[in-house]
Amino acid sequence: MIEVVPATPAHTATVAELLGEMDQFYGASELEPISARLQHINTALFSDPPAGFALLAFEESAAVGIATYSFLWPAVGLTRSLYLKELYVREAHRRSGVGTTLMQALKDIAITHECSRIEWTTDEENLGAQSFYKELGFVRLATKLFYRLSNPAD
Repeated sequence: MIEVVPATPAHTATVAELLGEMDQFYGASELEPISARLQHINTALFSDPPAGFALLAFEESAAVGIATYSFLWPAVGLTRSLYLKELYVREAHRRSGVGTTLMQALKDIAITHECSRIEWTTDEENLGAQSFYKELGFVRLATKLFYRLSNPAD
């Protein structure tokens, strides 16, 4: 059985481990030191106000997936949206319902917070993610372009 729980400060090392794995999945060859990763996670998730939130998926007490998200405002009219920043499932647990369970938990959170939509992006070359979203019935939105400013201080 897959259990999804909100990340708490006690989960910081687990969050760091899963996000480190995710970074390597996306091609990172080096990770910052664990002390820096733990500090960033604590600041982002558990400060006041938090920059974001995380859900952890466990199967038989082993962490098998993570979803990180935040809320954006305004969305439709003056409603808010839930923005899914990252969804990662460990390779050995893909196609076992973990991702679907995390997506359902995100839907439940969006409903609780009266969000008018859930939004996210995926890399063009991440065909596995695109296939997963398509299987869940989600349609790619072709009317938006994604921009990024990597170093705002520059």
